[in-house]
Amino acid sequence: MATAVSANKAELIAIADSVAKEKLIDRAIVIEAMEDAIQRSARTRYGQEMDIRAKLDPNTGDLRLWRVVEVVETVDDVYKQVNEKDAQKLQAGAAIGDYIVDPLPPIEFGRIQAQQSKQVIFQKVRDAERERQHEEFKDRVGEIITGVVKRVEFGHVVVDLGRAEGVIRRDQQIPREVVRVGDRIRSLILRVAREARGPQIFLSRAHPDFMKKLFAQEVPEIYDGIIEIKAAARDPGSRAKIGVISHDGSIDPVGACVGMKGSRVQAVVQEMQGEKIDIIPWSPDTATFVVNALQPATVSRVLIDEEESRIEVVVPDDQLSLAIGRRGQNVRLASQLTNSAIDILTEADASEKRQKEFTERSELFQQELDVDETLSQLLVAEGFGELEEVAYVELDELAAIEGFDEDLAGELQNRAQEALERRDAANREQRRALGVEDAVAELPYLTEAMLVTLGKAGIKTLDDVADLATDELIQKKRVEPRRRAESSQRSEDKGGVLAEYNLNEDQGNEIIMAARAHWFADEEPAAGATEEDAVADSEQ
Repeated sequence: MATAVSANKAELIAIADSVAKEKLIDRAIVIEAMEDAIQRSARTRYGQEMDIRAKLDPNTGDLRLWRVVEVVETVDDVYKQVNEKDAQKLQAGAAIGDYIVDPLPPIEFGRIQAQQSKQVIFQKVRDAERERQHEEFKDRVGEIITGVVKRVEFGHVVVDLGRAEGVIRRDQQIPREVVRVGDRIRSLILRVAREARGPQIFLSRAHPDFMKKLFAQEVPEIYDGIIEIKAAARDPGSRAKIGVISHDGSIDPVGACVGMKGSRVQAVVQEMQGEKIDIIPWSPDTATFVVNALQPATVSRVLIDEEESRIEVVVPDDQLSLAIGRRGQNVRLASQLTNSAIDILTEADASEKRQKEFTERSELFQQELDVDETLSQLLVAEGFGELEEVAYVELDELAAIEGFDEDLAGELQNRAQEALERRDAANREQRRALGVEDAVAELPYLTEAMLVTLGKAGIKTLDDVADLATDELIQKKRVEPRRRAESSQRSEDKGGVLAEYNLNEDQGNEIIMAARAHWFADEEPAAGATEEDAVADSEQ
């Protein structure tokens, strides 16, 4: 490239054409890079302070060089300005305020100027090439691409994609997969980022979408949209699950994905280094889908807690280890597939849990409602679990219980309401002892029990509440799927301060905004102040 600046006209154009073709960039960008290099070299020759321009004819190779000067009354910068008298020598009739062109003679390029020009052209071409790569790949995120392993650096695999390079980071590789330089490899374009050193193309072989795209390549019905993969979960290199549904009643989605003698699924398995794949019929009914997702284990019963986004699954005693899977793999994949935390209990565990809950609720009603054991157990058996349910249920529903009448139902409701009032009074006293201000108690949706919880967390004033983010206040705990009968120690997020009370996001936002209201009230203009006064105050 050092000859580019000292070559004749024909050679300059030939070099521009060659570089543009080799790097797959616009020829005009190469011409512009050459002009920039010539301008820099000319400034080195005539002075860096000058405004020097160069123009290379893209067709003939003719080069023009000139400097631009401004006509002024008083010259402050002799390199870029000229007075009106001297300007007449350059351009007759030039007036103050005009910009005139002063042609410069061609320059001879020495070794240093040639090297500097070469660096400028290389940098311009590199920048243009990076921009082309980013434009080419930014809209291809989610596609599968084939490349050749170029090198392995610190566990990361660099892949030659033809006109660009991609990288498969260590956490996006299939564990224990051996990759050698020169191997052809397929991967998913996960992300394309514009960084200082050029566009970075991040690839993945461990992402669930990689498996989805492989199935789309092997199963024509998926490519055509007849069969849809609704959910996918992977333990890369070991096992995976996909949930599929057919939009054509005559086509079995599982059979179509498996293929004749397993040919289709085996092609995907081989590409994923022997990763076992469970193909599961997807169902809009969560309970049915969970039963399918836990295959090959047999499920006896499914209980869904939609508020907590948790699913409790009861299995026969001899199916427990199969449902959990090796190192919890089966239940973990099923949890990812259904996007819910799953607790697995045996029949014995479930029976013990139900008996414990029955006993606790019965004792609660006995103590708070001052009724005998038989009556409290009857309430629990009818589905009542909390005092609020007894206190605020329709009287007819309570009276409809066998052996009850309206008088008994009314008495139970009165006692439940009195018990709730006693509980609120105790919580109010505890809340005040903790130092929680009455102003906080006036915020919407907050009960005395919630206020006690806030006080224990050190949140006692309106400002304390106002400083919280919504998720810090109400975000629910996220718990890893587990077997309930195992140790209570498990990985979980602490969640928001009031996570246990199941407030929704809108309620959380309203509480915090109500707590912040006094901030804005303090900024309102004093009574009798004019609008102009308020504006003036804000400007000071």
